[in-house]
Formats: sequence, structure tokens, C-alpha cells
Amino acid sequence: MTSFSPFPPLASRALASLRQSFEHTAAALAQSCANGGVLDARRLDQEQVPSYELALASAELLAAETVLAQLPPAPLVLDRRLALTCVMDAIGSVAERLHVIALDLDLDMTPLKALLASADVLELRRAVLGGRALNETGRLLCESHDEIGHIELGEELTLAQQQFRRIAAEVVAPRAEAIHRHDLIVPEELLQPLREMGVFGLSIPERFGGSAPDDRDDNLMMIVVTEALSEASLAAAGSLITRPEILSRALITGGTDEQKAHWLPKIACGNPLCGIAITEPDYGSDVASLQLKGTRTAGGWLLNGAKTWCTFAGKAGLIMVVTRTSPDRSSGYRGLSILLVEKPSYDGHAFTYQQDGGGRLVGKAIPTIGYRGMHSFDLSFEQFFVPDANVIGGEAGLGKGFYFTMAGMMGGRMQTAARASGIMRAALLAALRYAGDRKVFGAPLANYALTRAKLARMAARFVACRQLAYAVGRLLDQGGGRMEASLVKLFACRSAEWITREALQIYGGMGYAEESAVSRYFVDARVLSIFEGAEETLALKVIARSLLEDALKIGTQH
Repeated sequence: MTSFSPFPPLASRALASLRQSFEHTAAALAQSCANGGVLDARRLDQEQVPSYELALASAELLAAETVLAQLPPAPLVLDRRLALTCVMDAIGSVAERLHVIALDLDLDMTPLKALLASADVLELRRAVLGGRALNETGRLLCESHDEIGHIELGEELTLAQQQFRRIAAEVVAPRAEAIHRHDLIVPEELLQPLREMGVFGLSIPERFGGSAPDDRDDNLMMIVVTEALSEASLAAAGSLITRPEILSRALITGGTDEQKAHWLPKIACGNPLCGIAITEPDYGSDVASLQLKGTRTAGGWLLNGAKTWCTFAGKAGLIMVVTRTSPDRSSGYRGLSILLVEKPSYDGHAFTYQQDGGGRLVGKAIPTIGYRGMHSFDLSFEQFFVPDANVIGGEAGLGKGFYFTMAGMMGGRMQTAARASGIMRAALLAALRYAGDRKVFGAPLANYALTRAKLARMAARFVACRQLAYAVGRLLDQGGGRMEASLVKLFACRSAEWITREALQIYGGMGYAEESAVSRYFVDARVLSIFEGAEETLALKVIARSLLEDALKIGTQH
């Protein structure tokens, strides 16, 4: 029974039944949120709680289905046990979320109750999630020296993974603690080797000096590199790719030929470094309501207003600023454009840049509990001049900034999932090492059943996130996967919080000390569900809305 060979067919049937319950629940919720066959904004707001649960359930269900579809062959006992642990954890969680929605909508819960009480599910829960089963899975995990959550990669990706794991271990990791504890700016001695390895050009086509193919994206390479660097430090390395990723995709989508030829080669070589200014103090993730004002003037635009949470704004020499260029304040997202702000690079925690014509840009770093090194800034623009040549898309790009931004954010969400995967791997491996070394009551922590159960569940969740990230990366490279990119971002970021929390708990008091890397993993992971689209906005405005729209379309077809 150790290979779990009889259980995958049982798990497959259980997931199929759960998918049916999910679709039935989504259809009922869609009807509750619709008026005349169309989603109604007021009703959507009234149903935020069940919509949020639906989005989370969708992410967990997709992860379980992906893991089961990629189940390793029978000889790989540990991998199979971890995969089935993930599946069964997801079945329980998804069923509970659907139960919550069903209570709100007064739905018949008989099919869901029947699934959870079925002989198949009960046998699976006993064999996979029982205390003895988790103890055995944890024992195998602690004794294994194999890669956890191994992904089959081609020769090029495998070589890149090896190279970037090496530079992460040799160059990034030795500096990571000091950067975090002393709130330092990412130093040039770390940036320059990454420039030389092409980190900043991963999303830029080869014809513009990057490493991506000219005819398609290369999300798998971006995932491999991001994951490796984030394992050493989320803030000092893993997140360096995000800003050039978002800006280059926006340029490729909407930029003029001249803008692409001018800026993309510079971005690809990391000179200038990039910042992204979207969020404003009063609007958070509500992009359509942004108010930083751009006013026409001779030869360009004058910017007045504030931005916040602009990561790397001090060090950056080029900032993508989402600006309201329409004087009609009611135009919403249709009044937004993207302006490229050029400025000197500053190493400090505050800067003031005075233009020759009198315009001014003031920036101040925001103190944070984690994610230190790149620093997020408050920015204030005062009559700051931006030439017409720096409006993405030129005159034709005015009013299209929202769409260009969303094109960039799709890659940002996928890259954030890869960042989460890297920090999860770091936390899991640290917990495994510490559990093997630390003795409590005369025996290593890894000898105790509860520790093993914790590690087994942590590893299972990490495997699920990693499998899903690479599967969605492949979909994106094939031209699909937009919805799935949002789902993997939601799932992986929540998972990173939990896994780093459990790793810190295994360390006990030492985990709470700043000298332990797991304390940094924990506070760094907390930011993942906030940036690149806050979890709640992503769940409600992107995922749930899309699921409900699809459910309505299916309903009309029948």
C-alpha cells in the first residue's frame, strides 16, 4: 500500500464529483448576482463573501486537479504520497467553502454531503490524511535527498536553474540577512552580476536585446529564474524581475516602434532600472479611480499628485506612471494613460529631483516589516514635465493606459507565483534541516509524529503550488492561461504565508529571532498577497467575476 497505487482512481472520481458541485454552486451564485441575465454590480457587492469563497475554492480545485493529472509513476513513493496529500487537503477545503456558499444561497447540500461521506473519500482520508499516514509521509520526506516537487525541464531550463541557484547561493544569500536587518538598498555588487546574466531582459524579445523568443513569451524561463533568486532573497533578488517584466510587456503591447526600439534594449540590460507607479493613497487596487493628474502643456504633460507603494523608485531611473490624462473625471479607466518618467538613480531612503524647468519629484521610502532592499516609496509630483515622446503609444495611446497596464500585470501575477514558490522552497528546506538537527526531549524534532505531519503537509502544498505554476506557465507560452495565472497567484501567495509560518513554528523561539532566515521568509511572504493585485481585489474583481460570467454564459446555452 505504500505506493498508494489503488488510490489515484478514487481521488480522480472524488475530484470529478467535487467539480460538478463547484459548477452547480457557481451557477447558483451567478443567478443570485445577475439581473436580466447580466451581472449586476450592486448584487455582486452584496455577495462578496460567497464570491470570495468561490474564487479560493476555484484556485484550490485547479491545484488539486493539476497535481493529480501530473501524478508521478508508482516507484516514486514519496512524490505520490505528497500529491495525494495535497489532493485530499484540497477536497476538504473546497467542500467547506462550497458549504459556506450553499448556506448563504439555501442550496441543497445533499450531493456535497454524499461525496464527503462516500466510501471512496473516507478511505482516502484515512489512508492519506490519518495521523499514521502523515507520520509515514513525513518520515519518508525527512529521509529523502531528492528534489521536492521535481519538475521535468528541458536542457536549457535545467541549465538556467542550476546557474541561477548557484548565483543565488553564492552572491545573493550571503548579503540577504544584512540587507533585511539593516534595511539596506540592494547593492551594485549584487545587481551587476544579475545584469550580466540577463535577468532584466527575460520578458523582452531577442530582437530588442532580451532573451525571450521573438514570436512568443517565455514564461517558463521567467519562472525558473524567479524561483531560484527568490529562494535566496525575495526583496534583494527575486523581485528585481517584476518591474521590467510589467513595463516591457506594457511597451510591447502598446508602445510605438520608436519607443520599443529606444527603451526595450535599455531595460533588458538593466540600465536604467525600473519602477512602477500605479497605486495612489486613496485608491489602492482600484485602478479605474486613479487621480494623479496629467495636464497638457507645450511638448508634453505636467504631472501633479501622489503615488504610493512604488517599489524601487529611488534606485530606478525610469518609472512607469499610470496617469489620468482626460480632464473628464468620470471617464474611469478610459481616461488613463501611461507616462514614462525619467529621473536620476538614488541610493538613499529619500530623494528630491528638481527639473530645470521647475518641476519636482519627491520620494520617501516607506518603513516596512519585511520586503526590504528594494524599498517602496511614496512619490509626490509637482508640475513635473514629461515629454510627449514618453507617453506609451504616443497620441494613439492616450486613454489606453489601463489596458497596457493589465497586459503588464498578467506577467506580474505569474512572476509573483514564482516568487512565492521560491520562498516556500527556502522555508521548507530550512524547516527540514532544523527538524533533523534540533533535539528536544532527547530526540530530533524530525522523529516526532506531529513535526512529520506538519512537514508532510507543507511539502504537499509546496508541490501543488510548484506544479500549478509550471503548468500555467506552459499554458501562457501557448497563448492561453490568463485566468489560470490569476488563480495560481491567489493560491501560491496564500500558501507561502502558511508554509513560512509553519517553518517558523518548527524553529520555535529561534524562528522568531531576526538572525534566523525563517523570520525573514515569514515577513517577506506576507507581502505576496498584497501586491500585484491585492488578494481580495484579485478574488472578487477578476476571478469571481470571470467565473460568474462564464456560469451565466453556460446557463444561457442550455
